[in-house]
Amino acid sequence: MPIHSPQFQILHAQSPDDLRAAQKLRYAVFIRELGGAGDLVDHAAQLECDRFDEFADHLLLRDLSRPKADQTVGVYRLLTQAQADQAGQFYCEDEFDLTVLRQSGKRLLELGRSCLHPDYRGGAAMMHLWGALADYVARAEIDVLFGAASFHGTDVDKLAAPLSLLYHRHLAPETLRVTAKGPNAADMNRLPAEQIDRVSAMRDTPALIKAYLRLGGTVGDGAFVDKLFNTTDICMVLAADAVSQLQRDIYVRGGQNG
Repeated sequence: MPIHSPQFQILHAQSPDDLRAAQKLRYAVFIRELGGAGDLVDHAAQLECDRFDEFADHLLLRDLSRPKADQTVGVYRLLTQAQADQAGQFYCEDEFDLTVLRQSGKRLLELGRSCLHPDYRGGAAMMHLWGALADYVARAEIDVLFGAASFHGTDVDKLAAPLSLLYHRHLAPETLRVTAKGPNAADMNRLPAEQIDRVSAMRDTPALIKAYLRLGGTVGDGAFVDKLFNTTDICMVLAADAVSQLQRDIYVRGGQNG
């Protein structure tokens, strides 16, 4: 946590400099901290980039009390269906079959590239990002949010307990149940429900996934082993009622975040 009192500001990227600030934080987290890679990563400039950036909206959280060049401490990348159509697909469509979502007739929003500076994890920063996300969802009249969420590492056997717990307790309804696809798809149902130590499995589940689950989020069927990014990905799906809960959760607690 920051030792100073943060002065948070939310903004949507409006300029190339704003986008570069988001890409700089993504590089620090996804490439330097977690050991990921990517075809368009700019190691010289330390920017994590891909072809979807130009189509998406980028939500930035800044701490104005930090030096100006290092104020961006949280980011979200948001991709609507119209933007995905311009890009040719949703980002996670290389990993998951989204047919059930595309045919649902619901307004879709893909969440991606969510990350926080290490000093701001576990505090109010994520609530500020979610408050801005809730506003975006309300304005765009989104029905379903979804996106890849990641476990660090690519050994699915080491992740057998948390993956199996998600499968047995949090599987999306069939009408929203996307599936992992391709040769890197892996079965999440690796242990019988009665063999899972639930406390230990949840301890091994990333904080962002647990936060989505608390909001009523569910998961698709199957994980995707992303060797390039050094992650094992699942697809989180938050239906309309979960989106409403997100808005209530943010605004009920908003006064506590300063």
